[in-house]
Amino acid sequence: MHVSIFGDGPNVLLIHGSINNGTTTWQNQLVLADQFRLIIPDRPGYPPNPPVEREDFEVDARLIADMVEPNTHMVGFSYGGVIALFAAALCPARVASLTVIEPPAFNLARGVAAADDLMRRLEEHWHSGIREPREFLVGFGHLVGGRDIEVPPDPLPPDLEQGVRTLMRERLPWDKNPPLGELSRTTFPKLAISGGHSTAFDAECEVISKRLDAHYKILAGNGHGVPGLVPTVNEVLMRFFKEA
Repeated sequence: MHVSIFGDGPNVLLIHGSINNGTTTWQNQLVLADQFRLIIPDRPGYPPNPPVEREDFEVDARLIADMVEPNTHMVGFSYGGVIALFAAALCPARVASLTVIEPPAFNLARGVAAADDLMRRLEEHWHSGIREPREFLVGFGHLVGGRDIEVPPDPLPPDLEQGVRTLMRERLPWDKNPPLGELSRTTFPKLAISGGHSTAFDAECEVISKRLDAHYKILAGNGHGVPGLVPTVNEVLMRFFKEA
C-alpha cells in the first residue's frame, strides 16, 4: 500500500472508506499534523495503487495490522471502520485507542427494520448488473449518503473512477461480524461516531458502543461524510486521543 505521513507526535493511523483514497478522505484532518504523526495508507485498489480484482476487508485488516506501530490511535471511516475493527483485534497490544466512524457492519443491528432494509437495498444495488461506474456511484450515494449528494462529473476523473470500480468489487462489509468479543476484552479506549442521518448507521454504532463499552457520539450535519464536518470532528478526535 502507498502510505503518506504528515507531522510528528503520537501516531494516528487514518483508514479511509470506499470511493476516495486516504489523503482525499482525510484532507480536513491534515491540520491535526500540528500535534500528531498522521499515517494515511491508500488501501489496495485506490490511487496511486494499481486496480485490484477484489477488495476484502479481512485481507486489508491483516495489511493494516502489520503496519500498526506501538501506541497508535486507529481511526476508521465507513468501510475503513470495518477494517479497523478487524485489524485492532489482530494487534491489540499496539493500539492506543480505536475510533470507528459509521462502519457499515449492519449485520450487528439485524432485526432493526432500517438496518435490514438498507442491507437488502444495497445488496440489490450490487447485484443489479449496473457496470457503469458513474451510474453505480449515484445509486450508492443516494442509499448511504444521508443528504443531497453532489452530482458527480461526467465523465468521472480517472482517480474517482478507479475508486468506484474498487467499490463495485468489494466484499460486502456485513458479510462477517467484526470480532467484538475479542475487542471487548481489550483495555484501550474506544469511540463510535455516527452522523445522525440514518437509523441503520445509528443502530449498529449503538451496538458497537454497548458491546465494547465505547464512547458514543452523534456528529450530525454532513450525512455519512462525517470527516468533512469540521472543526467538530477534529475537536472530538483530538480530545479523545489526549484523554486516551
